[in-house]
Amino acid sequence: MIKFSKNYKRLQVKCIEIMILFSLGCFFVVPGILVNEKPGDNYFTFYLNEAKIGSTASKEQITEIMSQARKMIVGKTKELVYIDINLEIVGQQVIFGVIDEQKELLERVAGVFQENSVPTLQRAYTVKVDDYSVNLASSEEVKALLNAALDKYDTKDEYSVELVLDPNRELQMLTAQIHKKEDIEEKETEVFFESGVEKYIEDIFESMEPEVELAFDDYEYGIQQMSFAEKVEIMEAFLLPETITPLEEAIQQVTKDKEVNELYEVLPGDTLFGIVEKTNIPLDKIIELNEHIKDENSTIRAGEELIITVPEPELSVERTEQLFLEEAYDAEIIYVDNDSWYTTQEEVLQEPSTGFRNAVAKISYRNEKEVSKEIIKEEVLMEAVPKIIERGTKIPPTFIKPISGGRLTSRFGRRTSPTRGASSNHQGVDWGLPTGSTVVAASGGTVTKAGWGGGYGYVIYIRHPGGVETRYAHLSKILVSAGSTVKQGQKIARSGNTGVSTGPHLHFELRMGGSAVNPLNYLE
Repeated sequence: MIKFSKNYKRLQVKCIEIMILFSLGCFFVVPGILVNEKPGDNYFTFYLNEAKIGSTASKEQITEIMSQARKMIVGKTKELVYIDINLEIVGQQVIFGVIDEQKELLERVAGVFQENSVPTLQRAYTVKVDDYSVNLASSEEVKALLNAALDKYDTKDEYSVELVLDPNRELQMLTAQIHKKEDIEEKETEVFFESGVEKYIEDIFESMEPEVELAFDDYEYGIQQMSFAEKVEIMEAFLLPETITPLEEAIQQVTKDKEVNELYEVLPGDTLFGIVEKTNIPLDKIIELNEHIKDENSTIRAGEELIITVPEPELSVERTEQLFLEEAYDAEIIYVDNDSWYTTQEEVLQEPSTGFRNAVAKISYRNEKEVSKEIIKEEVLMEAVPKIIERGTKIPPTFIKPISGGRLTSRFGRRTSPTRGASSNHQGVDWGLPTGSTVVAASGGTVTKAGWGGGYGYVIYIRHPGGVETRYAHLSKILVSAGSTVKQGQKIARSGNTGVSTGPHLHFELRMGGSAVNPLNYLE
């Protein structure tokens, strides 16, 4: 019995020794076996998109493997890469656990990344011109687009576009500048060869040279300066490939003309038909855009602004050209002011005659449209005779339509007599409307006549400042008396059908200096 006990104890000791040796052997020979040394999670298994990748001893190791795998994938392309990945890590506390080789884990992670990666974002440039913007694939395409806008006018290929940082923007934003190619080359040469002292001395001698009048052959002709009319902004970005516009399509978008509303200031002597010829815009289009112009007989005044449409591309080019001209020219109109006339009155005192000259002109354009013209030098071959116009300076009183509504039945001027006794030279305008309709004073003044007026039937005459008179005829009832003062818009009568009349209507006259004028030209 005692002998058995001794053998049993020896057997226990041997088993313990074998277990210790086995554990040490596993520790040194098999590195994938993890031995727990402290409490808490010490064994981590991670999954990508629900696929098991493997196990490690720490989360930090998983993070490092993920980072290395990203570098492997992204390093294969210059563009941004989108990887759709869902990472899940499960931690455990174990005594023993098998961990995977880092190289194997890296290859597995990189494989999953490769399967789920899409190079969706591409390096590109967004070009913005006011409200218009377009995305292009490279800075070279941006230059090609902007140069295409110049090509229509820069037929000698003397200018080019440069992309420079915009100093007025906090963010890194580029803008476009247009330079003459030879100026860029000269500037580079000067910087390389010319010292500051030499440049200073040269400038002094240039300033001392006496000014000599140049002959026509001494001038440099052609484009002197070019710029874009709109602010051009260029920003680098990473975009989806489908949002990038092909260069040829972008050029077509930017250079194609579209209709843009613009203001035209009426010049002295302008007529509606003259403006049509000058702007090449149909008369019905001008009437459509300007509510106060009813038809071709509407009056326009110098200084008035009309809305017109002009063809313009998305990106407009402004340029200044110096040209030699052999041209017919007109002298500037000479105005003689008459303080006793209204500004609506004028008279031609001398008809013009066209002259002829050789000239050097500096002309500014916006696209095809001439904006300004300056004559630098001229040789007059035949003197132009100026047009002389006498014009009034007094601002005329305002007039409103004396009735509400009504249908215009007879205009001012020559007409066929509507009935026996009626004038064929109509001194006013007629509006047809029911008997008893309200008639108001077109402007404030003094009633000079209120009563029967023969063929006019019942009439009212009102005298206004500046020798202006209004007349209201064929009335059914008079509500004011001679000598009374009335205000603009005050009720003065009821319309009717009295006197020589073909039906219920109001005859309205406007006289200036004793002569009848077309009332429709003065009514607000």
